[in-house]
Amino acid sequence: MDKTPNRFLSLDVFRGMTIVFMIIVNNPGSGATAFAPLEHARWFGFTPTDLVFPSFLFAVGNAMSFAMKKFADLSTGAVVFRIFKRAAIIFLLGYLMYWFGDIQHNINGGWSISSIGNTRIFGVLQRIALCYLFASLIIYFISSTTAVIIISLLLLFGYWFILLIFGDHSAPYGMLTNAGTYLDKFLLGDAHLYHGERGIAFDPEGILSTLPAIVNVICGYYAGKFIQEKGKTYETISKLMLWGFLFIFIALCWNMTFPISKKLWTSPFVLLTVGIDMVLISALVYLVEIKLWNKGNWTAFFTTVGKNPLPIYLFSELFVVVLSWIYISNTDSSGWINHNFFQAIAPGAIGSLLFAICYMLVCWLFGKILDKNKIYIRV
Repeated sequence: MDKTPNRFLSLDVFRGMTIVFMIIVNNPGSGATAFAPLEHARWFGFTPTDLVFPSFLFAVGNAMSFAMKKFADLSTGAVVFRIFKRAAIIFLLGYLMYWFGDIQHNINGGWSISSIGNTRIFGVLQRIALCYLFASLIIYFISSTTAVIIISLLLLFGYWFILLIFGDHSAPYGMLTNAGTYLDKFLLGDAHLYHGERGIAFDPEGILSTLPAIVNVICGYYAGKFIQEKGKTYETISKLMLWGFLFIFIALCWNMTFPISKKLWTSPFVLLTVGIDMVLISALVYLVEIKLWNKGNWTAFFTTVGKNPLPIYLFSELFVVVLSWIYISNTDSSGWINHNFFQAIAPGAIGSLLFAICYMLVCWLFGKILDKNKIYIRV
């Protein structure tokens, strides 16, 4: 557990809310289409679900604003080693998680596993690892805020120019015709890419689109640092909120020439999500830190998750795989539970949502057990 004396409860609540929503949208249950806001935009556009992953990166940046203080008394070599070690562990956990997901137990009791040569290399945890790695190195070695802003702009505009120059000129933002897909297929091959887009080899967490995602972490770092330096004041939340609305405005204007797209992780998508996150953080600082609307300890529900984000996320992804190994009446257990209970009570999207909420509560219970036993897993 983080013992930093100036820890802000609002930042921990924000991180916990992000994980809770992430688990809900990732586990809607089978046999029904979820509500539209709980699904990603098909390609261009934006839904609340599209905010989840960038918010997690923003929260990583928030946490960095506290962790960086611990590097002050360490040598440069020790700091770099810690940063690379943490990034490598997170990346490896993400890769092994996908490999674990390839293990299948069929209805006749047999087991099969896809060759590790076909395992997806990049993904959610891998992107978190790489964004943390590069954002940490940039912030640690470049003390000038202005220089970091310039680097962030280069990442955003550079990504845009690369898509325009090296993608198909007739469709530079297409799923299979953008420069990022070309690069992923050239370096990784189809077998190591995500195939969830109608079976098409395309990775929304590919190599090239990681560049603008680094900016989500950098902005999260400076937002967290700003809150710590300025304190729990109306000036803090007003300035942060104004910057948030400015980012949203710029994103919507940029969207007219460079479309907002989570799956392509476009630059205006970065600005839009950072802007929304700044507004949300401002609201939480106001409610939790200034108005003290944490009576009844409702915040504890989210901080229980926020204290152990990595193990709870891993549990949420791996437990559903384990459930797919257990068969009830010729159906995997999660599908059987969803069909015979949730869809029977509330058919359609409502049943799907109820299943997702209940699954999230199971994961929350896992986090509560860790919290009660003072087990806080950090890498």
